[in-house]
Amino acid sequence: MRHKHGYRKLNRTSAHRKALLKNLAIAMTEHGRMETTLAKAKELRSYYEKLISKAADGDSNAHRAVFAMLQCKASTNKLVNEIAPKYAERNGGYTRIIKTRIRRGDATTMAIIELV
Repeated sequence: MRHKHGYRKLNRTSAHRKALLKNLAIAMTEHGRMETTLAKAKELRSYYEKLISKAADGDSNAHRAVFAMLQCKASTNKLVNEIAPKYAERNGGYTRIIKTRIRRGDATTMAIIELV
């Protein structure tokens, strides 16, 4: 049972899960929207919204905190300087998840995650 369990394991080790979320967040920053599985989209939503909340301050500590999670200078600069200021007045809810289809190969639910 997973009562009050804080995250989805996504059938990966902790290091693989961390790398997956980091790469998904970088892709989300570059493109603004992407299609992935529903479970990954729901886990990415939590990860990415925390990133935007940290980046909203816009100071050097925000740059350090975001870079520590992403390890990509271009994505960090875009997130702190372009994306986060758009959501300065908003209290969370920066992303939207839309269910799209059932994937043919393994019948998993696919979803589009995008910035609002």
